[in-house]
Amino acid sequence: MKSGAKLPDVTFHTRVRDSSLEGPNPFRWEDMTTADFFAGKRVILFSLPGAFTPTCSTYQLPGFENGHADFTAKGIDEIYCMSVNDSFVMNKWAKDQGLEKVKVIPDGSGEFTRKMGMLVDKDNLGFGMRSWRYAAIINDGVVEAWFEEPGLMDNCPDDPYGASSPENLMAHLERAAEPALT
Repeated sequence: MKSGAKLPDVTFHTRVRDSSLEGPNPFRWEDMTTADFFAGKRVILFSLPGAFTPTCSTYQLPGFENGHADFTAKGIDEIYCMSVNDSFVMNKWAKDQGLEKVKVIPDGSGEFTRKMGMLVDKDNLGFGMRSWRYAAIINDGVVEAWFEEPGLMDNCPDDPYGASSPENLMAHLERAAEPALT
């Protein structure tokens, strides 16, 4: 994936809260497309190996949640967190993390991640097929800037983190906003 690439068209099977439903699980299924999430917006998309995992839960997700206002000030409309996890897991993780601003996208079957070229085998950790860690600034469904962790491979013995960090994306946005030297 690289700058200028158009995002793949995928349908995501999500669960959304529905106040008309009663009981302990007031959610209904709602299919959302790539266009529903990305058309007409400038967003940050970051994808990670799994909900509830240490780096994702301790640094990456909280960093984007806590920095949301700063990203909005730099022209970002939404921040999305994606993982090859189903909607039940992603919603529970969002609740557990106390998310109010970052929205989660479940890529349960890994279709979007595969089409992005970022699906990797993590059997060495007992995970199966998961997303390689990356982030992107997406403008109206087109990659504006791409931030991929180094070492993309199946069964990577490490979990590199830095290129896709909120701090790195903010530094990119700040550099992009600087006036050009003449």
